[in-house]
Amino acid sequence: MPQLLAGLALYGVSIALTVRAALGVNPWAVLNQGLELRTPFSFGTLTALVGAAVLTLWIPLRQRPALGTFANLALVGGAADAGLWLVPEPSGLPARAALLAVGIALNGFAVAVYVGARFGPGPRDGLMTGLAAVTGRSLRTVRTGIELAVLAGGWLLGGTVGVGTVLYAVAVGPVAQYFLPRWAYDPSGGATSARAAG
Repeated sequence: MPQLLAGLALYGVSIALTVRAALGVNPWAVLNQGLELRTPFSFGTLTALVGAAVLTLWIPLRQRPALGTFANLALVGGAADAGLWLVPEPSGLPARAALLAVGIALNGFAVAVYVGARFGPGPRDGLMTGLAAVTGRSLRTVRTGIELAVLAGGWLLGGTVGVGTVLYAVAVGPVAQYFLPRWAYDPSGGATSARAAG
C-alpha cells in the first residue's frame, strides 16, 4: 500500500513538473489544461474529474475498479496541484528543458512504482484494457487511438502541445520498463522484490 500511494503522489508531481516546463505535456494533461482554461476548476481537480468521467465508461465494458483505481482518483490530482503550487515556472529555455526532462523521467519511475504495487489499473488504463478486450484490437492500437483523440480535444480547447508531448510519448515507456522489474510486487515475500529493496 505505501508503494502505491508513493507512486501515485510522484506521478501527480511529475505531471506538474512537465506543466511548469511549458514545452508540451502528455495527452491527458493537454486535455486538462484545455479544460482549465474554460472552467473554474484547477488542473488537479480536473485530473480527478476527468478520471471519474472515464471510470463511468468502464460500466459498458464490464471493467471492475480496484483499490488502485480509487487511489488514483483520490491522489494524483491533489499531488499535481501541490506540485504546481510548489514549483515556479522557470525562466529560460535551458531551465525549462531540464524541468521537462526531470518530469518525464520521474513520471516513468512513478508509473513503475504504482503499477508494480499491483493494486489495479487507473481509470485511463482500465479504459484502454477494456476497449482492447471488447474490440479485439491490440493494446497499442487502442491506446494510440484514445490518446490521439484526447490530444486533439485538449489542443482544440487550448492545451499545450509541443516538443514535450513528443518526448513524453517516446521516453516514458522505456523509463517505466526499466524501473518496473525493480519495483514489481513479490507475492511470495509480501513486499517489493529484492531488486527493489536494493
